[in-house]
Amino acid sequence: MTQDVPWRAADGGVRIALRLTPKASRDQLDGLNVLSDGRVVLVARVRAIPDKGAANKALEKLLSKTLKVPSRDVSIEAGHTARLKTVFLRGDEKDLIQVLEALALPRLG
Repeated sequence: MTQDVPWRAADGGVRIALRLTPKASRDQLDGLNVLSDGRVVLVARVRAIPDKGAANKALEKLLSKTLKVPSRDVSIEAGHTARLKTVFLRGDEKDLIQVLEALALPRLG
């Protein structure tokens, strides 16, 4: 993929820029989107409400299931109370990036 992806290799894993929508009709990853400032983010939505970390936990579970990584290896690094988040996936950078690219996530624009 090109540089226009929301993930980047980090020491011991991969960081993902993500936009989360809580209180959605279902839990799913919705592909890539470009924010008004030009940043590319992975778009996710969860059914959980943003109360006492429920939406964040649901996001971690969704990423774990979709990317097939243990839930203990998914953590939110920044944006705990915001829609824009930075998520860290612990593991081999090359393998994780390969999994993300294999998803062939569509660009929403």
